[in-house]
Amino acid sequence: MKLMKTIIGTTALTVAGVAAHADSHNMADSMTVVSWGGAYQNSQVQAYIEPYKEMNPGLEVITDESSGEAVTKLRAMSEAGNVTWDLVDVTAADGMRLCDEGLAMEIDHDEMLAPAPDGTPATEDFGGSIVSDCFIPQIVFSTTFGYRTDMVDQKPESVCAVFDTETYPGQRALEKRPIGNMEWALICDGVAIDDVYDTLETEEGVERAFAKLDTIKDQTVWWSAGAETPQLLADGEVVMGSTYNGRLFSAIAEQDQPIGMLWDWQMFDLDGWIIPADLPADRLARVKDFVRFATDTQRLADQAAYISYGPARASSAPLVGEHAELGIEMAPHMPTDPANAENTFLFNYNWWASYRDDLDSQFQAWLLE
Repeated sequence: MKLMKTIIGTTALTVAGVAAHADSHNMADSMTVVSWGGAYQNSQVQAYIEPYKEMNPGLEVITDESSGEAVTKLRAMSEAGNVTWDLVDVTAADGMRLCDEGLAMEIDHDEMLAPAPDGTPATEDFGGSIVSDCFIPQIVFSTTFGYRTDMVDQKPESVCAVFDTETYPGQRALEKRPIGNMEWALICDGVAIDDVYDTLETEEGVERAFAKLDTIKDQTVWWSAGAETPQLLADGEVVMGSTYNGRLFSAIAEQDQPIGMLWDWQMFDLDGWIIPADLPADRLARVKDFVRFATDTQRLADQAAYISYGPARASSAPLVGEHAELGIEMAPHMPTDPANAENTFLFNYNWWASYRDDLDSQFQAWLLE
């Protein structure tokens, strides 16, 4: 842990020394950063925002927890001609949608983002995680399941345990959107992994997924924020539920809750920043300065000291060390750890960017049935 703190501290001093020479006169003195709340947003505050504020005295950073509604809110702001957000954390699929709709700014990744310490350009270092001209990758995460260890007679081994109400009676928690739920429903209804998205492209496939979800619909609490499932589990209100792996890590390792994790068919995903299109020059200058700082090799590794998400840069992975406070090694808690990644489902960003609006409306209508 001392080594991690030394690395972090040394990097902060080095970057601060460089940043001190930057011209801050043309930058806005406030910035609104939108994310997902809870343990994840706290990791961003600890690793990025607080160090950046220390380097920029007097800067006001307003944090917002509305990323779950980022697409609809940015659409509304754009129509009203009043975009109040400066930087928005989104999933890869949402970043692609916002880019396609012209609501997110296209960027030159090699120009805006710092190279790796050995000079490797950002585009090579981030590699395939750059899924859109507007998307600035931060983390690899997964949506998976947690369960109450003291409320089950036998440890669940399969994601399909969520549909097994006989062996695992009690309430479940699932996200109030189709992503993830539709894929798991088809997998647990016998569809081969490679055929999931082809099946979902058909009306029959969508009906099949909803039919499977119907079997647990009345025993499900539907969540919108990532912090809800860990709280529901902690309170004993659900026996199992889906959420982001970092939220479960926080509940288990930091809060010592009686919760276990189920990695089977965890759904790999990417998260990153987008910059809203057409920001005023002073706000854009501030955001670009912050983004270059917050996405460098060391900073992405620093975030992993607060939450168990894998950094999106290849050069950051070797720098992932211990939890900033607990002193436990973080690598074994990452979704990418080999022991956790035996059965992983690779989320199809392009597919969801194309079909999300249609399936969203069908899913919300199904919930009301």
